[in-house]
Amino acid sequence: MARKQTDWTLFFTVMMMTCIGLIMVYSATSVTAALRGGDMEASFLRQLFAALISFFLLMWLKRQNYLLLKDPMWAFIPLGLVLASLPIAYFMDGRTHRWIRTPLIQLQPSEFAKPALIVFVAYFLTRRMAAINSRYTLLPAAMTLAVLSGVVLVSDLGTSIALVLPVIALLYVAGIRKRYLLGAAGVALLVMTVGVAVKPYRMARVIAFVDPDYNVISKIDPNGWLKGYVSNSTSTTDPNYQINQAKIAVGSGGALGLGIMGGRQKMLFLPEAHTDCIYAVVGEELGLWGASALLGGYFVIFWRGFRLFWLAKEDFGRFLALGISISLLVQALINISVVLGMGPAKGIPLPLISYGGSSLMSTLISLGILMSVSEDAQWLESAS
Repeated sequence: MARKQTDWTLFFTVMMMTCIGLIMVYSATSVTAALRGGDMEASFLRQLFAALISFFLLMWLKRQNYLLLKDPMWAFIPLGLVLASLPIAYFMDGRTHRWIRTPLIQLQPSEFAKPALIVFVAYFLTRRMAAINSRYTLLPAAMTLAVLSGVVLVSDLGTSIALVLPVIALLYVAGIRKRYLLGAAGVALLVMTVGVAVKPYRMARVIAFVDPDYNVISKIDPNGWLKGYVSNSTSTTDPNYQINQAKIAVGSGGALGLGIMGGRQKMLFLPEAHTDCIYAVVGEELGLWGASALLGGYFVIFWRGFRLFWLAKEDFGRFLALGISISLLVQALINISVVLGMGPAKGIPLPLISYGGSSLMSTLISLGILMSVSEDAQWLESAS
């Protein structure tokens, strides 16, 4: 049998971005920890440990035959484990309802929902391709997506959006009729609107983005009920504070940046500098060229994944490749759009770059599966 071939463009892009992520995590956390009297290396070492474990998982998955995932066990059990762990996280984490914390590890189950859902949808669509528009296909798919995204939405709006969009894309390319997709999109929009409305801090972020001075809202709500509803939930007088500080950081970097460790906004001015807003640290320290190169890296990963949609030898591999590449690009674009002030604040990490072991592990697991699809496709292409 012919030897499998690695897509070195994809592999080195992922490795370079992971290394850049480790460097930026150290830059964003070390100075802040020192200012607060903590251990400068603690967060970096935790991220490095997570990166090493995740790298071994990536390499192991890369060398496996991805068709082993085309099995009910891998389609249902990981998704079931995620669904079971989300309520546990909700009750264990009384503040954000996202984390399962133990003395040894901390896990964010919603991050692992991303690869689990893509594997499930790829398996399900492959099995039901002959009857893709049948109600026996549509109802189970809709119920699964609704339950998972709804449970995630309770505590994490950004991740819920990142779950829904790749699945809609997979349903579209699988041949779902447009009227069903439009209906599903309408329901998803309604659910997310309700999800924003029931959480005052989410409402405050949306209003701060679309109507920060309440010029339009004051005409619709002259009694000021909505303003009072959201103002009681905000931890600062300016819900746009984080976005404004992020834009200051990006603007301060100029074309070439201030250099690694040279950023100033991370010194307790920029909230979540090492997680949600790490792209602002990249822009300040590496400048326009560094930030653009990082954005280009995501498009390279998307390009290699989208290319596999055409090269993979069967539908399951095509759906896996497309779902994973769209998922990573959507997450990156949502995060970057928030940092640049192009969207309301949402708690979603920048893949491969932000601090967080669960996010990094979930991303590298997904990319390991993508590389497994790639190795078979590379072999087919060379054989032809």
